[in-house]
Amino acid sequence: MTVPAVTPQAVRRDLLARREIALIDLREEDPFAKAHPLFASQLPLSRLELEALDRIPRKDTAIVLYDDGEGLVAPAARRLAALGYTHVRALEGGLEGWRAAGYELFQDVNSYSKAFGELVETRRHTPSLPATEVKALIDQGADQVILDSRRFEEYATMNIPGGISTPGAELVLRARELAPDPATTIIVNCAGRTRSLIGAQSLINAGVPNPVFALRNGTIGWTLARQTLEHGQSRRFPDVTDQTLEEARAKAREVAYRAGVRRIDLEGLADLAEERHRTLYRFDVRTPEEYARGHLPGFRSAPGGQLVQETDVFAPVRGGRIVLADDLGPRADMTASWLAQLGWDVYVLEGGFDGALETGAWIPTRPALPAAETITPDDLAAALGDGSVVVLDLAPSPAHRKGHVPGAWFAIRARLAQDLERVPDSPPIVLTSPDDALARLAAAELSAIADRPVRVLEGGTEAWIASGRRLETGLTRAASQPEDVYKRPYEGTDNADAAMQAYLDWEYGLVDQLARDGTHGFYVI
Repeated sequence: MTVPAVTPQAVRRDLLARREIALIDLREEDPFAKAHPLFASQLPLSRLELEALDRIPRKDTAIVLYDDGEGLVAPAARRLAALGYTHVRALEGGLEGWRAAGYELFQDVNSYSKAFGELVETRRHTPSLPATEVKALIDQGADQVILDSRRFEEYATMNIPGGISTPGAELVLRARELAPDPATTIIVNCAGRTRSLIGAQSLINAGVPNPVFALRNGTIGWTLARQTLEHGQSRRFPDVTDQTLEEARAKAREVAYRAGVRRIDLEGLADLAEERHRTLYRFDVRTPEEYARGHLPGFRSAPGGQLVQETDVFAPVRGGRIVLADDLGPRADMTASWLAQLGWDVYVLEGGFDGALETGAWIPTRPALPAAETITPDDLAAALGDGSVVVLDLAPSPAHRKGHVPGAWFAIRARLAQDLERVPDSPPIVLTSPDDALARLAAAELSAIADRPVRVLEGGTEAWIASGRRLETGLTRAASQPEDVYKRPYEGTDNADAAMQAYLDWEYGLVDQLARDGTHGFYVI
C-alpha cells in the first residue's frame, strides 16, 4: 500500500495554524520516549485498532503517521483504512525527516504537558521547598499538610510521610477541608515536578489564603536527599461541606473565566456534536469511583489532574474541542483553565447529571474482532502438560511480569515477524492477551508468517485465571524485548540516582527547548 506523504514543514504549519491534526508515533513506548516531536502522540501499531476509535473519534481527521524506519507506517495505514479513516498520510522521512528539517525532538512521555508545567513555574515563579526543608518541618511538627496530587495508585506505592492523596483536580475543591486555618502551610507533591507545580499553582490561582508550596522535585527529590518514603498508605481527601463547595465553585469559576473557558449546557453540547468537521472529546474529570457510580453517556473517565498531565494520551487530535463534565463544578473549571492555557478549545458542561446516567467503568470502543480458531483453558492446560503447544502472551510487559500462563513467552504484536525465531519452532502456537481481543487481531497475521497452526486462548488470560489455574510470574521467556513500556525514573522504588537526576535535568531544560521548537502556543494566566 502506498501511503501519501506530507512534509515536516507542512505538519508544522498545521500545528502553528491550529488546524486539526493527529501526529501519530507508531513505535512502542520506550523508543517513543527517546525522541519524538512535541505534539506527537504514541499509538503503537501493536494496539492500533483497540485504541484508535476513542483517541481519534472523527474518521476524516487529518492523521500523519511516522516511525523511525521500522516499516510500521504501511500496515498502520491499512488498518486505519479498514476502520474507516479516510485522511491518512505518512510523515515524509519519518522521525529522521523531522530531525533533518531542523525541528526539535523531545524525550520522555507526556512531554508537552511537562514542558508547560516548567513554563508555568518560570512565568509565575511558583514557590517550592526542597525536600530537606519539608523534612525539617515534619520533624518540628509544623502546622502543615502535604497533599499528594498523583493518582491514588501511585500514592499507595510510595508517598511523603504524612501525605494525603488529593489528585490534582481535587485540590481546589478539598483544600479548605484539609487546611481550614489560613495559617496552615499547604505543600503539594508528585513524583517529579509537573503535577506538584500545576497543583500548587492551581491553589494560588484560586486565591487559597494559605501559604502554598510545591515540593521541589517531588518524591525524586525526596529520595535523592536520602529521606525515607512511606508505602502502602490509604489516606484520602475528605468530603466537602456545602459552604466549602460554594467557596470552591466561586474560586474555580473565576480562574476558568480568566483562562477564557466557555460554558455550555446539554443543548449546546448537542450543537457542538453536530459539527462533524470538528473533533469533540467528552471527558468526565471526577474520580474513577464517582464515574463508575453514574456518568453522562458518551463521556470518558479522565480524572482532571491526569488529563492535564497526559493530554497527548487522552486527546491526540491537536486542535480539537474538549468538553468537561463534573457534577460539583470546581474540578472541571480548574482542569479547563489549564487545558485552555495549553492551547485547547475547551468547554465546561453545566448540569446534565440530573438525567439518565450510565454506571460502571469506562469501556473502550472496539471494532468487530476477526474470527479465530480457539482453544479453551481446559484444553490448553492438557496441551501444556504434554508439551504439544507453545504460548505467546501479547499482554503489556508489566502485566506479563505480574502473571501469565505458565510457560508463556512474552511477545509484542508488531514484532512477531522479527522475533518469532526465538520461539520453539515445532509446536502449534496459542496466542493469549489479557482478554482475547489483541490475540484475535494478531492470529491471522501470525498464521500468514508461521508455518504451523495458530489458535487463540478463548477469553484470554482472564479466562485462564477464572478457571482457577495458577499463573507464572516474571519475564523469563522473551520473544520480544519489553520495549512496550518506558521505564519511568519517577515511578516505583527501584530507580537509580543517575536516572532520577538525569530526568530532573531534562525537565529543567524544557522551557528553552519549547522556545527553540516554537510551535506550542501556550500561555500562562
